[in-house]
Amino acid sequence: MQKVEVRVRGQINQDWSEWVGGLTVTHSPQGESILSGPVRDQAELRGMFCRLADLGLELISFNTRPRVVHKFSRIGGDG
Repeated sequence: MQKVEVRVRGQINQDWSEWVGGLTVTHSPQGESILSGPVRDQAELRGMFCRLADLGLELISFNTRPRVVHKFSRIGGDG
């Protein structure tokens, strides 16, 4: 999973979270909607962008957060 943050001009109702892939919807003082959270893959991300385009919302920015990779080792073992 990849964590994303998408900013669009305009206000999306926070109740529409599930409609935009379960992303959290917040609003900025500048009249933007900020969608944030994890997406499974490129197909899910593309679907979310298509839904936003269908609403006629202007994309302001799209950012990803680095994936965190956890390395596990056995305690007391040699690998």
